[in-house]
Amino acid sequence: MAKALRVALAGLGTVGAGVIKLIDANRDLIERRAGRSIEIVAISARDRNRDRGVDLSGFEWVDDTTSLASHPDIDVVVELIGGSDGPALVLARNTIASGRAFVTANKAMIAHHGLELAGLAEGKGVALKYEAAVAGGIPVIKGLREGAAANEISGVFGILNGTCNYILSTMESEGRDFAEVLAEAQALGYAEADPSFDIDGVDAAHKLSILASLAFGTAIDFEGVDIRGIRHVIAADIVEAESLGHRIRLVGMASAGNGLLQRVQPCLVPLAHPLAHVTGSLNAVVAEGNFVGRLFLQGRGAGEGPTASAVVADLIDIARGETGPAFAMSVASLARTDRAPAGESMARTYLRFIVADRPGVLAEITAAMRDADVSIESLSQRGVTAEGAAVVAIVTHECREANVVKALGLLEGSSSLQAAPMVMPILEV
Repeated sequence: MAKALRVALAGLGTVGAGVIKLIDANRDLIERRAGRSIEIVAISARDRNRDRGVDLSGFEWVDDTTSLASHPDIDVVVELIGGSDGPALVLARNTIASGRAFVTANKAMIAHHGLELAGLAEGKGVALKYEAAVAGGIPVIKGLREGAAANEISGVFGILNGTCNYILSTMESEGRDFAEVLAEAQALGYAEADPSFDIDGVDAAHKLSILASLAFGTAIDFEGVDIRGIRHVIAADIVEAESLGHRIRLVGMASAGNGLLQRVQPCLVPLAHPLAHVTGSLNAVVAEGNFVGRLFLQGRGAGEGPTASAVVADLIDIARGETGPAFAMSVASLARTDRAPAGESMARTYLRFIVADRPGVLAEITAAMRDADVSIESLSQRGVTAEGAAVVAIVTHECREANVVKALGLLEGSSSLQAAPMVMPILEV
C-alpha cells in the first residue's frame, strides 16, 4: 500500500476535534477507500491547554499556525481557523506556494479569495478542496463539480444557513417572535453571540457565490450578491404566510440568464415546494440541469460530524490523487459575466406594512400600488399591535421588481407607516 497521507490540522474547535474523532473511528474504512492511510501528524490552535475531548498527545504541536505551510513532514494542510483574511489566508497562500494540497471549511475565504487560491493551486499542480465550506455534510460541491458536470445548470438555490432556518421554523411551529427565538438559539449554541453574519444573510451569501461559480462556470462575484436577512421578520409574517399556504425561508438563489443574478432573501415558499419542508437547522440545495432535471440535496449544514465528514472526504480524494480544478474548470476558463439588471426580475410579492390604525391608510397604500402599476392579488388587515398600529399584508400579481420598488418609494416618508415595509418574493413551485 502507498505511504500515508500526512496531514496538518490548523484549528481545533468543534470541527477540528471532529476530524480527529472521525479519522480514528473510521480508520480502516477510510484507508480502504483512500487506498492508503490518512495520518494527522501536526496540529495548531490558539490554546494548547484547552480540553477538546480528544487525545492530542500523539500529534506534534506547532505554535505558529502559519508555519504548518512549510512543515517538512506534511503533504496537506487542513484549515479550520475561519475568517476571510488574516492567518487563514496566509496559511492558504503559503501552503499552496510550497506545493502542498490545501483543504478548508472557510466559505468566507473562498468567496473572497477563491479565484486567487485556485489559480495558485493550478500553477503548482496541487489540490484546493473546500467541500465543507458549503452546506456542511451535504456533498453539494462534489455534486455540482463532478456529478452534474455534463449539464448546463439554469439555476441553483436553497436554504444555506441553519441558524436562520432554525429561527424561522421555530417561529412557525411555536408562534414566537424573532428576538425570543434568536436568544434561545444563542443559548443552545445554534447562533453566535454576534449573530449578524447569519441573520443578515452574509454567511448564506458567501456560500451562494461559491455555488453560482460552480453551477454556471462563472468567476466568483460575492460583491454582486443582493443580501437581505431575516432580522425584520415578525410573527405576523409567519401567520400571514401560513394563511396563504406558504412558509417563510431564507433562500439563496442564483441564475445566469440575462447576466448573473445572485440573491439571498427571505421568501414565501409554497407548501408544495420541497424547501418548505426543510426545518430546524437543516440545509438544502436545489439545482436545475438541462439533462438531469431537478436535483435536491438535503442534510445537516453545520456541526462537528457533518463538517468533519466533508473535510475527511476531501482528504480521501487527495489520497487518491484527485487534484482537478477547484471550480470544475481552470480559472482562465471561468466566464466574467455581467450582473443581471436590477429590477427586471418578475415575481409575485408579499408586502407587509405596520401602519397607523386610522381611516385612509389602506387607500394611500393601494393608490401607491396603482400608480406604480402593481396589481394587488389579495390584501388583509389583522388586528392591532400593542402600540396601536395595524398590520397590513398585500400579495401582488406577478410584476417587475422595479414596479414594487417604485410603489414603496411613493410611500416613503408617509406618516401612515410606523416601520419600514417587509418585502418577500413568493417562490414558485
